Amino acid sequence: MHIGNFTLAKEGGWIGFIHTMTIRAKVRLVPNDDGGDKAPAFRVLHGNFRIGDAWEAKTPGSSPKNYLRVRIDDPCLGEPLFAALFPSDNGNMAQLIWNRRREG
Repeated sequence: MHIGNFTLAKEGGWIGFIHTMTIRAKVRLVPNDDGGDKAPAFRVLHGNFRIGDAWEAKTPGSSPKNYLRVRIDDPCLGEPLFAALFPSDNGNMAQLIWNRRREG
């Protein structure tokens, strides 16, 4: 399910909106200065508040594509929201896609 649209920010990272039945928020994905092997590539901010993180990833297969694995948390949510930010072919825009976790 498509839940957000983003554009490249002038200072680096992404800026956009998340729209669901319960969430309407302008958010920024800001490059993370804190290094480390497992550190996220971006911090997800709503205003000045950190609400999540994003990690770089690649789709599986013979022609992998880069995307960001996004985790957003909020006390109003029953559990964290996990989504994927897929840049367009030209890399200037991106869509945030969410799929419900399958219980297995």
